[in-house]
Amino acid sequence: MSAERKPPETRADYYHFRTMPTRWKDNDVYGHVNNVNYYSFFDTLLNRYLINEGGFEFMEADVIGIAVETYCRFHKSFAYPEDIQGGLRIGHLGRSSVRYEIGLFAEGEDAARADGHFIHVFVDRVTNKPVELPADLRAALERIKVQ
Repeated sequence: MSAERKPPETRADYYHFRTMPTRWKDNDVYGHVNNVNYYSFFDTLLNRYLINEGGFEFMEADVIGIAVETYCRFHKSFAYPEDIQGGLRIGHLGRSSVRYEIGLFAEGEDAARADGHFIHVFVDRVTNKPVELPADLRAALERIKVQ
């Protein structure tokens, strides 16, 4: 019994985009961006959104996001020196948790070369206990939430 693989996500599925350059060191011995680096692109995309759109001051904030789950499906490789266009949307917004859904695209391509998700639980920096999302972050995340 075999299940069919879901097709890649498309650009139309995302609400926010940021271009990120690949780096010389991202390529592996096979000449393409190594799989572990895709998670770094996910992390960069969502954290830049929190900083730029949500006013998140990660060094001073009493509340921080801790990654509790990551997932990535690979469809086609990137290779240095390509730029990656990361698409972001919020699939779930809870009291203290967020599921970021991400697609990584090449310029001019509609189908994601990789897609997946990243889940943060927001906690008190000192106690590591889950806390409610700050209002500014919640408002920013609501703007790109799947309806």
